Amino acid sequence: MASDRRKLKRDQRIQFFKLLGTGTGDTFTPRDADPTLWGLLLTIEQADLEYFDQDRVVSSWRKFSTSESRMVLSPISAHGKWSGKEPFHVDQEFAKEWTGQIAAVTRARIKWAENLKFWRSVPPVIASLRNADGMLTAIGIGEAPIGLQGTFSIWRDRGVMREFAYKGAEHAEVIRRTHARNWYAEELFAHFAILEARGEALTQR
Repeated sequence: MASDRRKLKRDQRIQFFKLLGTGTGDTFTPRDADPTLWGLLLTIEQADLEYFDQDRVVSSWRKFSTSESRMVLSPISAHGKWSGKEPFHVDQEFAKEWTGQIAAVTRARIKWAENLKFWRSVPPVIASLRNADGMLTAIGIGEAPIGLQGTFSIWRDRGVMREFAYKGAEHAEVIRRTHARNWYAEELFAHFAILEARGEALTQR
């Protein structure tokens, strides 16, 4: 992944990308890490997508992979920044009309002094997430084992996702603590329409 970062930076088709490790997300500590599942999040024009799908970077991954998933997503809401950028641009008309499955990305850069407090608050939220009605799958994601963490989840529709995000007691309490204690140096929350899904690497988790 370290060497691929240079190749991806030079690719003029890619507007934004992040190489991500994954884990169960149960505690957001290194003990959750899953060394068998990792990925690439990127923004790219749809016309360039199929060409990139056969790119040497992707082709090299396939040589030693046992399974693969690809999702084509269109942002329907996005708030915050990632590495100082706003990488997801919403088509408001499309967003209003979408009624299908939703993918959600939450991501935060946690202030170093706040990591321990953050970790202690995670387990009740993760437990409620696992049991949430309409949540189809969820994994932890991160650019580094500590301090740069988030989740990628798939939901039946926007309604059930909002029910968890805004009415779940555990999630609401963590949001309250986040604002009160100022845990994050940077944060981003984005929701996407799932236009295409291929493979089973995510759905089997």
